[in-house]
Amino acid sequence: MPTDVIMPQMGESIFEGTITKWLKKPGDKVQRDEPLFEISTDKVDAEIPAPASGTLQEIKVSEGTTVQVNTVVGTIATDGEGTAAAARAPAPAAPAQAAERKETLEPSAPEVRPVPATHEEDVRSSPLVRKIAREHNVDLARVSGTGLGGRITKQDIMAFIERQGGAAAPAPAAAAPAVPAAPPPSAAAPVTIPGDLVAMSQMRKIIAQRMVESRRTSAHVHAMFEVDMTRIVQLRNNLKNVFEQRHGTRLTFMPFFVRAAIIALQQFPIVNASVEGENIRYHRHVNAGIAVALDWGLIVPVLKNADELNFLGLQRGITDLGERARAKKLMPQDVEGSTFTITNPGQFGAVFGLPIINQPNSAILGVGGISKQPMVVTDKDGADAITIRSVVHLTLGYDHRLIDGAIADQFMAVVKKALENWSEEVG
Repeated sequence: MPTDVIMPQMGESIFEGTITKWLKKPGDKVQRDEPLFEISTDKVDAEIPAPASGTLQEIKVSEGTTVQVNTVVGTIATDGEGTAAAARAPAPAAPAQAAERKETLEPSAPEVRPVPATHEEDVRSSPLVRKIAREHNVDLARVSGTGLGGRITKQDIMAFIERQGGAAAPAPAAAAPAVPAAPPPSAAAPVTIPGDLVAMSQMRKIIAQRMVESRRTSAHVHAMFEVDMTRIVQLRNNLKNVFEQRHGTRLTFMPFFVRAAIIALQQFPIVNASVEGENIRYHRHVNAGIAVALDWGLIVPVLKNADELNFLGLQRGITDLGERARAKKLMPQDVEGSTFTITNPGQFGAVFGLPIINQPNSAILGVGGISKQPMVVTDKDGADAITIRSVVHLTLGYDHRLIDGAIADQFMAVVKKALENWSEEVG
């Protein structure tokens, strides 16, 4: 009997999901636990693994369709069943596939076997990565993936192309009217065709709805502080290689910002609170939401009880959430329950940002880019000197219904002091 493929229930509060992409087509071989299709819910986007090994026999629910959980969306036949089913009812071929099939049936045509290295479907990557690879004539088998399970991310393919220095030329276009060459895709913008009208993805619809709701809900005010990060930059430069060798994870700047925020939140618990009707909910722990930019949108996984973690625990937790977000391995509980959010537009070069509060939080910390700047520094004798320092601009977006400007500024002063006078053991 064929095995049913169902729309899974990704959490108690999830009742439906939208199939955004089938990663296999009818007739394709699949292995148990191999990613089979992608879904989008009002909480997360996720890859759904195959429930059994065999052959994808039928797709019952097409891409873009929203169905209730536990709906049968396809069927998988075991190896023996798949062969028999394929013989009884071959799937209709697309024009290009039909042409290839006709060529292989011609008596005079030589036998052609595909080159193993170039079947991009066998390489763990997203449709966008495969599109970029085709446009730049890159064999994905040559690209090392840094994502979960060796998955090739957009950053991996773009870094590979950059390292080649343009040696990987774009694939020649089929006979078509000449058009101006499009610029190579970047991490900042998806590949689209000017003039197209493209439907919003499910994730984009949810982001749009929540951002508008947040603006309507909270009285947004922003405060920006300049912070001297020289001590931390030097510390990280000195320790990052040893840290990675010792702990098996990269040393990034994010845990420094999270730890400094936790110190300040413990002194000003109102910034870690939320509004419930006409009441204020003071949260027992700091559940830190860490915004992660994805190729297809934005998501905020949550590091639960971050106030109980040491520095290494913060780094490992942040890395794990980021990797699982990019690999579509998050569960709904991973994006629920945040009490304070940190976003990092500085990774893309922004000097600072004015972030929108992640409801029902009362505040969000925006981290700008770290850059070298001339600063006036006063020594212990009171003498002033101009020197080069590593500087970051931090912005606190806060809900003025709950937090007064004086509290917000005092909170940021504690964050600034914790970062500029860093003394905690990093490991």
